[in-house]
Amino acid sequence: MADAADGLWDVIVVGAGPAGSSAARVAAERGARVLLLDRARFPRYKTCGGGIIGTSLQWLPPAVRAEVTRDIRSVVFSLRGRWRIRVRAGRPFLGMVDRERFDQALVDAAVAAGAEFRDGTAVRGLEERDGGIRVRTDAEPLRARVVVGADGASGRCAAHVGVRVEETDLGLEDEIAVGPGARAGQVLLDWGRQPGSYAWLFPKGEIAAVGVIARRGNPDATRAYLARWTESLGLAQAPVLRSSGHLTRVRAAGSPVRRGAVLVAGDAAGLLEPWTREGISAALRSGCWAGAAAAEALDPARTETALAGYEQRVAEVFDPEREVGMRVLRVFERAPWVVHAVLRTRPAQRFFLRVCIGATTLARACRHRPARVAVGLAAGRSVRR
Repeated sequence: MADAADGLWDVIVVGAGPAGSSAARVAAERGARVLLLDRARFPRYKTCGGGIIGTSLQWLPPAVRAEVTRDIRSVVFSLRGRWRIRVRAGRPFLGMVDRERFDQALVDAAVAAGAEFRDGTAVRGLEERDGGIRVRTDAEPLRARVVVGADGASGRCAAHVGVRVEETDLGLEDEIAVGPGARAGQVLLDWGRQPGSYAWLFPKGEIAAVGVIARRGNPDATRAYLARWTESLGLAQAPVLRSSGHLTRVRAAGSPVRRGAVLVAGDAAGLLEPWTREGISAALRSGCWAGAAAAEALDPARTETALAGYEQRVAEVFDPEREVGMRVLRVFERAPWVVHAVLRTRPAQRFFLRVCIGATTLARACRHRPARVAVGLAAGRSVRR
């Protein structure tokens, strides 16, 4: 699509990760003139294990689903490298993606829907003025009727909206050459010594994504955990193809996701599962909702209804997920052995598999009294330990 003829875009989306590309695609599909911006040059790498749960698949366009490899049939949990628990299924229950290709495919889907994409463009600030949003970039000033911010929790859009953060964690990851067929179909997860920390190995063909995540503030301990984990896997001498780091942030209760005609989605809104820090499913869902709301808001008679409707939908879906996830995280921080012990039970393993295929969520399960009681008992046991 060519530039907006009058210099005013219907929708400008800042950030071309899963949330931003999804917002741009959905808004363009609904007839909006959309400009999608990202400060990085695409394709670009993103620190991420690359696990895709069933909920994410439901929000992907068909062309992008082809980037998801569905072959994970086994997950092995360990506690500080010991007491292994294997959860298996007769069919694949978890997908894997290469984020470089996956994010590019999402951008391509947005462009195919009619959005214009400009990479290598950094946004410097936003200003609501003259009935629209002025977007200052390092290239040229832009204007839009609606802006969707998907430029991460530390981006300009989150700051403009006033997103508040409760939890910040540091993730470190190496892409390691492991050879063909190594650990195919099996994910490894280890609960670490630092409160709330865990490590992972995700197989991706001849490459393994090996990483750790822990509360921000002690990067030396987090790096040491990654080194110990890599050594325990027998990969300390294997070639490291790429090393990267990334901060994840969980929104505080009641944090805004909108200011005027500026919406935030995905990481920019602090939307992710607090315990696992899984954020792709939240990014895809919130991005699609933000794109639909932005397109609907172009009708002056429906502007406020559409934008407020996005806030309401985020609150209805993500506030319960955040509340339950934070409760589980607090238990896990104090006593990871409790979570590990629960995972030894068949009901917990069946529940884990149902979450992976997208059949349920922690929040949905906790609508039922037995699940609420179980979480409460776990919290009580962890305190008394």
